[in-house]
Amino acid sequence: MDLKGLPGGQYKPLSDEGIQTVHEAALAILEKTGFTYESGLDDTLAMLEAAGARVDRSAARIRFPREVVLEHVRKAPRRVVLYSRTGKDDLDLTEDRVYLGTGGAAIRIVDLESGEYRPTTLKDLYLLARLVDKLDHIHFFLRPCIPTDIPEAAYDVNMFYACLKGTGKHVMSGVNNIEGFHKVLDLASTVAGGREKLIEKPCISVITSFAISPLKLCTASTLIMQEANRQRIPVALSCAPMAGSTAPITMAANLAQIHAEQLAGIVICQLTQPGAPVLYGGIPGRANLHTMGYLGGAVECGMMNAAIHQMARHIGVPNYNSSALTDSKIPDPQAAWEKGMTTLLAAMGGSNFVHHAAGMLDSMVGVAYEQFVIDDEITGMACKVLKGIEVDAERLALDVIEAVGPGGNFMTHAHTLKHMRSEYFNGNGVTDRRSRVKWEQDGRLDARERARRIAKKILAAPEVSYLPEAVDSALRSRYKEIVAVQGA
Repeated sequence: MDLKGLPGGQYKPLSDEGIQTVHEAALAILEKTGFTYESGLDDTLAMLEAAGARVDRSAARIRFPREVVLEHVRKAPRRVVLYSRTGKDDLDLTEDRVYLGTGGAAIRIVDLESGEYRPTTLKDLYLLARLVDKLDHIHFFLRPCIPTDIPEAAYDVNMFYACLKGTGKHVMSGVNNIEGFHKVLDLASTVAGGREKLIEKPCISVITSFAISPLKLCTASTLIMQEANRQRIPVALSCAPMAGSTAPITMAANLAQIHAEQLAGIVICQLTQPGAPVLYGGIPGRANLHTMGYLGGAVECGMMNAAIHQMARHIGVPNYNSSALTDSKIPDPQAAWEKGMTTLLAAMGGSNFVHHAAGMLDSMVGVAYEQFVIDDEITGMACKVLKGIEVDAERLALDVIEAVGPGGNFMTHAHTLKHMRSEYFNGNGVTDRRSRVKWEQDGRLDARERARRIAKKILAAPEVSYLPEAVDSALRSRYKEIVAVQGA
């Protein structure tokens, strides 16, 4: 993957006037309505108050004057680079550069052997890291599932350990508390070769769901966010209001609320550590008003996620958002069209760090090994769209047209052989373009079964640990709660 990323920004659901109107609405929300907060944020409140925010402790309300917001948002970096450990999958997040990867916190997985759902394990997390490491169109590894087989107190260090062992791509995850964050910080520093090297080229980043929508600071996540700021670890400022439940039903209002929440989060980060690397993390969703659950596969989610990039770009901060959150329970045609539409919209919108783009099912509750393979094909197609059509003398091929002439055939010409593999998207093998006869001879496999076999083949290959033995041994010796993971 080229460091410069793929050029998005072709799809713009908001007009320039719409962007400015939403931005002004968000500033008005922060100044008039403000935020509430949970207890335990006394130092954060004092910091905000000293910067000019109006804090009403009797009503638990923070109001942000417009000039305070604009002053501190300007301090956020316009460019954030999230590094891989191999150097070939670095993520240069700025302007309209697009990267797509995994995401989620699923608690169920479709077993690769039985095809039935079961609880997710730490081994699943490791195997998914290994699988994604070999899928070229999935650009980063954000922890896609929660290991239900280990104590919650051991989550943080084990999740990062399993991910960093299984893939050389950039790793992102949430953490449960500040103690867990410091263990992860130490683990990642050891892997990177020291704290300074980690700060210089961060191979990990942290999701901090600081806002409980609508407009409420979560104490635990806000404190984790601020500690990550101090330690110069990049953070994604995740907030995910659902239109119709935790945000107004209309898309414009949802975007305005999200923008207000993001502005507040960025202000807190920049007051905590000026210049702290942050990703604008708005993830607009839609409530299923029949069930009051989350409706992730709606085409409007793709539209709003594209708009989120426009809002982030308006204030000059790279963004983190979402695609491919299908409501289908298994890898089927519904999953395909919901994932394809929302991923293409987010990518063409120019979103910088699009998570959830691979693997997710069942409104974020489930994942499937084969779905990662299918989604690699979908994200690859989206990437091909972003590359556009190159026009030059070689590709116009006027000399070739002249040489072949009217009524001729280009199939065996050297120009065809030269460009046949690079001009068009060829995929990872899950798409079947053979004749019907050949398809029937090979067992009449559908896309899901082909993807399942590709996943099994990848995981059957010899393991390659991204943790040198000495580092692995040192980490397991230092943190007795680390569970060794291996095998397929």
